[in-house]
Amino acid sequence: MRTMVAAVAFAVVVTGLAASLVGCGAASGSAGSPQVVAETSFLADIIQNIAGNRLQVASIVPVGADPHSFDPSPRDAVRVAKARAVAIISPGFEPPIDDLIAGAGSKDRLTIDVSAGLPDVQADPHYWLDPTKVIIYVDNIRAGLTTIDPAGAAVFAANASAYQQRLRELDVWIAQRVAAIPPARRLLVTNHESFGHFAARYGFTVVGSILPSADSEAAPSGHKLADLVKAIKQTGAPAIFLETGNLPDLADQLARETGIKVITDLYTHSVGPDAPTYIDMMHWNVDHIVEALK
Repeated sequence: MRTMVAAVAFAVVVTGLAASLVGCGAASGSAGSPQVVAETSFLADIIQNIAGNRLQVASIVPVGADPHSFDPSPRDAVRVAKARAVAIISPGFEPPIDDLIAGAGSKDRLTIDVSAGLPDVQADPHYWLDPTKVIIYVDNIRAGLTTIDPAGAAVFAANASAYQQRLRELDVWIAQRVAAIPPARRLLVTNHESFGHFAARYGFTVVGSILPSADSEAAPSGHKLADLVKAIKQTGAPAIFLETGNLPDLADQLARETGIKVITDLYTHSVGPDAPTYIDMMHWNVDHIVEALK
């Protein structure tokens, strides 16, 4: 994560860029510029489903990048400064992006907190891995888009209703797929603490994680890793799940000590070539979890 000094310096750069944009009359957005920017690629996909053809949506964090290790660039500052709205998972999810937004100026730009109304977001913000909670995201998104484009209210409401139905169908599909796993094998070991809400919804037990934090940039400790090895052996957890882009070194070490399988290609913070939408991402992850544990 960026140090406090670096964060302040970046905010100064962002403020200067935003001011220059306003001076050039570009703050209202130019042709082809996204009117809405989202913190992550999967969130941008969700928002685009609600926005339809009325608004263009783009992601701040590139496809395939881990938001926990992402460092915004001046180009990102320009995009935020031009946008009519910026959508975030929650305040504090990614402090560098919070700094980016705060430094971009413009009293007229709306910040949409998609997790508004959900409890204990700071403890574990990964609510999107439970599609029934994304239904709440959609309500917050619809309200935000209506604020910046009141004439599109009916379109946003219809699109939101249709997408929420798709999320309910996704929830049913996940429950049906998970039923293929014997209850005693519904055990999750992950790279960092990201699957708590998924586990609670679909009847899994979280055995533990390599990084004892919801932040994938947290540092592991030898003591915690020893505890995880013990828990894996005691429970018989058959697999450890890593996100795409995570280095498998520590997972491979756990595999050597416990015989656990290492699954390396889940999409949890980003869409990707195999899962270009949020719903595709969830299908991909659930299929891989089920195949590894059943």
